[in-house]
Amino acid sequence: MSTSEAERFFEQFVYLVDVTDTSALVSWGGFFLARTDDGWVVVDDDDLPAGPRREGGTIGAQSAPYGRAVVEVLDSAGTVVCSAEVADRNHAWLEGLRPDTVYHYRISVDGKPWAAGERRDWAVAAEGRPAGPERAGRAYDMGLRTHPAPDEAVPATFLAIGDYGVGIERGEDGRRQEGVARTLEHLAASHPVRFLVSLGDNIYHGPHSAEEQSGDEDDDWYFPFFQPYRYLIDHLPLYPAAGNHDGSDEEASDDRQQLEDNFHIEGRFGEKEERGRASLGPGLFYRLQFGSLLELLCVDTTWGEERGAHYFDDDRHRDWLERALPGEGEPVGGRRPTWRIPFCHHPAHCAGPHHESMQEQIDSLLPLYHRAGVRLLLSGHEHNFQHGRVDGLDYLVSGAAAKLQERPPCRFTQGGTISWAAEAHCLLVEVDDRRITVTPYGPTEPGEVPRPIARRSPDGQEVVRPIVIER
Repeated sequence: MSTSEAERFFEQFVYLVDVTDTSALVSWGGFFLARTDDGWVVVDDDDLPAGPRREGGTIGAQSAPYGRAVVEVLDSAGTVVCSAEVADRNHAWLEGLRPDTVYHYRISVDGKPWAAGERRDWAVAAEGRPAGPERAGRAYDMGLRTHPAPDEAVPATFLAIGDYGVGIERGEDGRRQEGVARTLEHLAASHPVRFLVSLGDNIYHGPHSAEEQSGDEDDDWYFPFFQPYRYLIDHLPLYPAAGNHDGSDEEASDDRQQLEDNFHIEGRFGEKEERGRASLGPGLFYRLQFGSLLELLCVDTTWGEERGAHYFDDDRHRDWLERALPGEGEPVGGRRPTWRIPFCHHPAHCAGPHHESMQEQIDSLLPLYHRAGVRLLLSGHEHNFQHGRVDGLDYLVSGAAAKLQERPPCRFTQGGTISWAAEAHCLLVEVDDRRITVTPYGPTEPGEVPRPIARRSPDGQEVVRPIVIER
């Protein structure tokens, strides 16, 4: 690749990595884009100058610092309520915030605002228009809202996506991903959405081989994650699960190190591990508390370090799961939530057509879920939508935020199937003290508004009633 400096520029990004009831983790970075003889490209990490930038990448926890940064959090009156100054990294925790409160933040690096004003977004190739960066007419929100205090029963609304990480430039899969991203933005603007949940497969390898753009470098993440969701993740934290395409299960390289870097796993959950609220390295298990109403439980269902044993079979992770999913009357290490929702990549019960139910999960994890009073389990992996119910536990399979399996399921009894759809989608999940309501929404075209997907029962009848789990 041969380019001049005039044909290369650096697009700045911001990222609200996490919030708690009293703090927020803010990150910043970006990507180099260049015009070549073949058109615009994202500059490969390997083509960056030798040194810290090539070694640490351009974004994420390990990226080399861009300069002395100041991050400030402002209240609704525009008063700075807390700030942090860092020079050795591109992220900072902001402490001392009030629970369940709306703020805005701003970042400056070496005295200059970071990612302020109009952004340049990637425009996918269309008739008469080549692919490349364009002035978007959009700017970052840079807002945040802290989680409620642990003893406050505040309703929770969140969005969930699974199997999304193909990249918006990847043909029909990419168009679906872009359409679902529009839906997410619409729903986040029209509903009181507090955060995003990933059900795994955050990044796939390239279209030609498992070695191509597998996710082990920052440039691989531009099209699958940072660009399509940039106007969401600047003000909504995303809580990830690991999928088979995020590690060595299906890829030529194990991308977990890069996943841990770009999702700031250690910085977010390392301290929780010390307090018994996470189990990491390797494996990704953690508890997310949202007031007293909701606890989300991330469970790693991928293969462990040796194929044939899953991470949830590891003694250390198993001990953690036993403590995190206590039965009625057993100690919980804190307040027992009204609702506890596990989320993972592989479905326990699945009607296919490509994947079967996961017997190891049925044998090992479902007894823990039942004893802890779990009523809903979220997963991805199968590239369609499924709602099933087995032994009083509702299962939602949502693995079609970009990838799509158009063949119908074929094992309805095994999946306990109530409804299904072969449509790309995301999930809007609304939780209060009486019920959980879930609505799957399909892709949205420019200028349109989101619509729920059309679901069918196993016998082909249209299902229009909402998915509601009552206490």
